[in-house]
Parts: sequence; C-alpha cells; structure tokens
Amino acid sequence: MNKAVVSEIIKMGLIEDINNIDVTTDNLVLEASTCKATVKVKEDGVVSGLQIAKQVFETLDSNTKTIFFTEDGSNVEKGDKLFEIEGKTKAILKGERLALNIIQRMSGISTQAREYAKLVEGINVKIVDTRKTTPGLRILEKYAVKAGGCFNHRYNLSDAVMIKDNHIKAVGGITNAVKKIKENISIATKIEVEVQTIDQLNEALEAKVDIIMLDNMSVAMMKEAVEIANGEVLLEASGCITKDNLVEVAKTGVNIISVGALTHSVKTLDISLNIDEMY
Repeated sequence: MNKAVVSEIIKMGLIEDINNIDVTTDNLVLEASTCKATVKVKEDGVVSGLQIAKQVFETLDSNTKTIFFTEDGSNVEKGDKLFEIEGKTKAILKGERLALNIIQRMSGISTQAREYAKLVEGINVKIVDTRKTTPGLRILEKYAVKAGGCFNHRYNLSDAVMIKDNHIKAVGGITNAVKKIKENISIATKIEVEVQTIDQLNEALEAKVDIIMLDNMSVAMMKEAVEIANGEVLLEASGCITKDNLVEVAKTGVNIISVGALTHSVKTLDISLNIDEMY
C-alpha cells in the first residue's frame, strides 16, 4: 500500500476521533506513564490491517514497540493474540479506537473474501471486488480483499475504460461508444463493456473490446455467452452474486465474477485491546 495515502487516512482518523484533546486521557494519565497492551481476536476469522494498526500507534508515539504473533491473511481463532504493544499509555489509549476500527473492518473483509475464495477452489475463475467501498478507505479495503484470497477490479475511474449502460445510452449504442473511446485513449488502456442481452454481447464482440461484463444475466444466458465468445475476450459475471449462487455462476465458464458484497456488506471481526502492565 502507498504509505503516504495510509498516513493521510490515519491523520484524518485521529483528527476525527481526538479533535482538540482527549478530555479523558489527557486529564487522567501522566505524560511519563508507559504500558504494555495485548490485542486479541474474539472470534474466528482472517486477520488483516496489522501494519496499519501499528502505524496508528507510531503516529502518536514514534517509540512504540510492537510484537506480532500472526500476519495479514492468516486464519485466526477466538482468543488468539494478534500483537502486543508497548509505549506511552496516552498514545495507546488515544489510538486504541482508530486502530481497532481499522483492523476490525479490514479483517471482516478478509474473512468474507476467504469464504468466497474457498467456494470456487478448483474452478478456473477469479473473484474480484468492485468500487463499492467506504469513501476514503478504498486502499485499505481492496488490500483486505487480496489478503483474504480474492482479487481487485479497477481501483478507480482512471484505471481502465468501463462502458456501462448509461454511457451506452448517452452516446447511442455500444459500437459508437467503443469507436469514440478508442479515438481518445492510450492503446495500452483496456476496454470493458457492460451488456445485458445476447445481442449486446455480439455487438461488443464485433467492436473488439477486451472484457465483456455480463450484467444480471441468468445462468443459462451466461452459458450461452461463454459459448458465443469462445474465448475471444474475458467474460465477467456481475450483479446479484451471493454465496448461494457463486459456484453455479463460476461453473458457466466465465473468467471473472465481481462481488460488491466483498466490501459493502461485511460484518466486522470482533477484536479487543487490553492493558496488561503499567510502568
């Protein structure tokens, strides 16, 4: 991850949480006080975001020391220690909530991604995320998807061309849209087109695009699309993909399945921090 971007996320998180002062900690805890604390997971899952949590505490106290007992992408069980942290008590108390919020959210995403990835083990398909991420936290959430064993789609609107239904309506069809975009982009930029019918699929194939997204198609239509495309382009299945229908969709022969739920519908992993010793 880009450390400069992560630093800005942490700064904004600390400003949001502390504002001017921590009215409790700053009025109770002596500046010289130091402590050791342990961060544990309270339920089974896949952990990620450990280095980000470390960076939170180091932002508040550069002399903070951290000992990790696991690493991002690892399976963890209820009661497992994730890391120990030693440093100024004020810094640990002030950074606790932000650090926990980050690793809980990221670990929840990684846990969900691992579940999706396991469902399609042995099938030649990639499960990818979408841009349906928490504003300002995309870099963390897409990292968490990868830590869980799935893959990233485009990071932002600059990464690749994605001609969706509203673009097609705006310019009068797939053929016109692709022609116009090819006149204005680098030859190294990939072009993906969203289609909802077999007729649109054929039009996109004629237009020579790189990827075709099969949007909200039935399993039967996806199978037909795979036969028609015959390996000429990458096919992406999208829309209403759940754990219940994931395997059935994967077995149609599509190359990619995008799942918004990897980031937009996630239960955070329960993680706690407790002070063990005061110095």
